[in-house]
Amino acid sequence: MTKSTVKYFCKNCGYSATKWLGKCPSCEEWNSFTEEIVNKTDHSKKLWNKSESGTPTKAIQMQEIEKGSETRTLLPDSELNRVLGGGLVSGSITLIGGEPGIGKSTLLLQLALKINQHVLYISGEESESQLKMRAERIGITNQNCYVMCETSLENLISFLQKSSPELLIVDSVQTLSSDSIDSPPGSISQIKYATAELLRFAKSTGIPVFLIGHINKDGNIAGPKVLEHMVDTVLQFEGDRHYNYRILRTLKNRFGSASEIGIYEMRGDGLREIENPSEILISEREELLSGITISCAVEGIRPILLETQSLVSSAVYGTPQRTSNGFDLRRLSMLLAVLEKRCGFQLGVKDVFVNIAGGMKLEDPGLDLGIVAAVLSSYQNVPINSHIAFSAEIGLSGEVRAVSRIEQRISEAQKLGFKEIMISKYNKGIDLKSYQIKIIQIGKVEEAFEYLFG
Repeated sequence: MTKSTVKYFCKNCGYSATKWLGKCPSCEEWNSFTEEIVNKTDHSKKLWNKSESGTPTKAIQMQEIEKGSETRTLLPDSELNRVLGGGLVSGSITLIGGEPGIGKSTLLLQLALKINQHVLYISGEESESQLKMRAERIGITNQNCYVMCETSLENLISFLQKSSPELLIVDSVQTLSSDSIDSPPGSISQIKYATAELLRFAKSTGIPVFLIGHINKDGNIAGPKVLEHMVDTVLQFEGDRHYNYRILRTLKNRFGSASEIGIYEMRGDGLREIENPSEILISEREELLSGITISCAVEGIRPILLETQSLVSSAVYGTPQRTSNGFDLRRLSMLLAVLEKRCGFQLGVKDVFVNIAGGMKLEDPGLDLGIVAAVLSSYQNVPINSHIAFSAEIGLSGEVRAVSRIEQRISEAQKLGFKEIMISKYNKGIDLKSYQIKIIQIGKVEEAFEYLFG
């Protein structure tokens, strides 16, 4: 027996209600409820009918479960392999989100053209001729790549039952719709139903699936939050349109680390993998300039050396400005307060601007020491030697705290030709003799100032 009811769903978190609400009780978002017609089938009698024959289920002890091995496929994209945890797991479903025009479709179309497998690319947003033009621009041909422009979920499932691709790519999940649901494409009910059907297909056949998802104005993946719980891996493709660099960041991964990033460069012929981002994020300068330092950050297990810039000037508009690009503004305010309270620098009447070169956005606390050194360099108008790198966290009492993976940070600085690196003296267990680079260990911010400026 099928019943049709009207429900209201929050577009932000998927919370359902029987009537329209101005404010969502779950995520506290205003004017986010949309009306949808939901068809319900009464399964209560069937589920609780004891005379119904079926396969009984049973529980087994944890010790009796045999450990299975994940079958992974190495992709022809080393950065994508990195963020997936070492390759693509069979039967997994991966969701990739990002802003419009950032390069999500280019990334997966490039993968479909490079991989030596039978790939089915489902497009609900572009025509076949548009995909052909994009493929010609990338400049890669693949006889095993098939394209299908379809938005009907029933037609797609029917086609998948007849064919057997080794990899399925759907661009995008918001364009799929089912006739069994009386809601427009892109609604919460349609997205949930389409994702559930594709998840069932991936788990039953062992064929990995890539889904491209839209994002909302807050930068989160559009649709209900349960969508991110249903899939195995969630990747965020981000970057600034004014820069050529793109970052593929792992938000969730059931088969690996959720703190990895992959870095690409957007070019006219597609995306280029950047295996050593430190070499392109450090600019070559003919003369030393104040307010510029080199900091070493770690994203996942990858150390990255990048340029941190600062400009300190007198406040001419009364209220001092605090502007940060690529670095947490609240953390910058904390570091400036530490310099003023613990070290006596009068930064309360100064405009302070901080920038992470290359359009990178990082949250590693190991950037603190490099940021502080750049601010002091601009404040004193004295340049810092370009052969020294920084990697340490700053505490509220002005102490220089230890950071993780310090050996990898030191090795990366040494590999790129730096002569010195300044770290915390609280990083224990470092064999100073095993490195050719000079390691400067300090415990207070004042010690860094004395070493750099005398």
